[in-house]
Amino acid sequence: MKSVQVTEVPRDAQLIDVREPEEYAEVHAEGAVNMPLSEFVERAGEIDPDRDIYVICRSGGRSAQACEYLEKARGWDNAINVEGGTLAWVDADLPRR
Repeated sequence: MKSVQVTEVPRDAQLIDVREPEEYAEVHAEGAVNMPLSEFVERAGEIDPDRDIYVICRSGGRSAQACEYLEKARGWDNAINVEGGTLAWVDADLPRR
């Protein structure tokens, strides 16, 4: 599975936040789309498979699961786990909402 540090996520990235809505509402990376892991399989069709798919969660565990699903079940090789998740994003003082 591919992974990147939070500082390596492009500004215009397709960024999917797989945390639950309450977590997302507290703080999230600017531009991230909320697609909770609990709904991920049903909503994966909303993802553009022709672009790199950056997946973020709180610390990296749930996003890794989502990337694994995209690779194994969908056959997409462009899913990228954002290491350290939103905690690392906030620590790096990157744009957030």
